[in-house]
Amino acid sequence: MNKKLKMIYILLILTLTFSCVEKKSTEKETNNQELVTTSKTDTLKFTSAIRAVFQDSKGNYWIGSHKEGVSFYDGKSFEYFTTNDGLSDNQIRSIQEDEYGRIWFGTANGISVYHDRKFTNYPSKNNNPLLDWHKTKGDLWFYAWEEDGINRFDGIHMNYLTFPKPKNKNPYTSYGVTGISKDKDGNVWIATYAALFRYDDKMVTRFDAEKLNLKDNEQLHIRSVLADSKGRIWIGNNGIGVLLMDGNSIINFSEKHHLIHPTSTRRGDPKSEPGTLKHSFAIEEDSEGHIWFGDVYTGAWKYDGKTLTNYSVSDNPSKPMIWTIYKDNKNNLLFGMADGTVFKFNGKAFEKQF
Repeated sequence: MNKKLKMIYILLILTLTFSCVEKKSTEKETNNQELVTTSKTDTLKFTSAIRAVFQDSKGNYWIGSHKEGVSFYDGKSFEYFTTNDGLSDNQIRSIQEDEYGRIWFGTANGISVYHDRKFTNYPSKNNNPLLDWHKTKGDLWFYAWEEDGINRFDGIHMNYLTFPKPKNKNPYTSYGVTGISKDKDGNVWIATYAALFRYDDKMVTRFDAEKLNLKDNEQLHIRSVLADSKGRIWIGNNGIGVLLMDGNSIINFSEKHHLIHPTSTRRGDPKSEPGTLKHSFAIEEDSEGHIWFGDVYTGAWKYDGKTLTNYSVSDNPSKPMIWTIYKDNKNNLLFGMADGTVFKFNGKAFEKQF
């Protein structure tokens, strides 16, 4: 074989080899999008906190954890999904369903949608942020982690919308989203650490510490928001209790009901004395119009319009924190706990659901 033929032969071998490698790589990428196969258990096996609970239109439960992905419960067994199966991140912050039956997960690092046993992922932030929210549409809203904005899906595109912030913004101030609630008039209320935002489909209004009537020694650190059936807005803060916005009136609800300890610094103390309501990370309304609060340290509180009742939910006193409160399709209140369990309120007491 002369040198010229030998060189052609070598090039042919290299070309075939590269082609095989490229084909294998493509097949590997395709396999990541194929049907997901996961493990199943008879009982819920999460050990990290329950961050989100959702019941879909078929009656199945989806349970989102703090570190271990999401579990699907069909009434018989628990199936598990993690980043190994295509999830954007194993910390699940919100779960919702669209009109086509697709299940959407807001995670700590992107948004995932599950359909036909496949995941499709969207980043928390894109390179085309929008200041004009009214140019978008859609009923699906998602957290954008610490990126000073929120995501809105219009059916085709995931739009990243930025908050109107003060020009002299403190560089250490975070507008990361911590809660989303829609009121009876269709307005969207968005809780962030540093402010509360309202979107009325035309403009965005910011409620900062001054507008929420905070005192000079108080620090705004919003962790939850609920727009109730009466049009009131409940705002859960880490350290200064629950704020109540009723029309043009804004009061510190916890302070009014003597649920802030006299020695509290009101700046996010790392503990709560028994009988106080200062760290509300979850708020929900039950079928009778009662408002429920989940405190990091002191359990659950029910407000019936006149009195407040305090409950100890979990049978694990070392982890009393309530991460989420969810009302399911049958109006059961479910409480996601820090130890990876879910409790149901039966009208009188709490019983372990999952």
